Amino acid sequence: MIEVTWLVVADGGRARVFQMPGLTLDLQEKEELTNTEYTGTMLTEKDREKFAKRVAEYLEAGRLHQRYNRLRLAIEPKFLGMVKADLSEETRRMIFEQVSEDLSTLDTRDIEAHLRRH
Repeated sequence: MIEVTWLVVADGGRARVFQMPGLTLDLQEKEELTNTEYTGTMLTEKDREKFAKRVAEYLEAGRLHQRYNRLRLAIEPKFLGMVKADLSEETRRMIFEQVSEDLSTLDTRDIEAHLRRH
């Protein structure tokens, strides 16, 4: 069976979840989560924390249902800390790479190219 990697690209306003076979960078967008508090104005710290919890819950559910074997995270630095704080130890152990950068505005091919360079 081919192992599945999930890549999460996020900032405090939205999170995009990509799926790829093994360690390739053949990204297939699986899901987009949007912070419902994001209306074009600045998000409060509390809004970002609530959204981080929602992203973490999504990753926890994916692990519990064995939808992925490993995680790559490319998340804006402060938001990365918030998401990781809400992850269980089991899910944190599945992270094999993290990039503390906001790549959420890039299209899929640009994300692939950026990660190839790292």
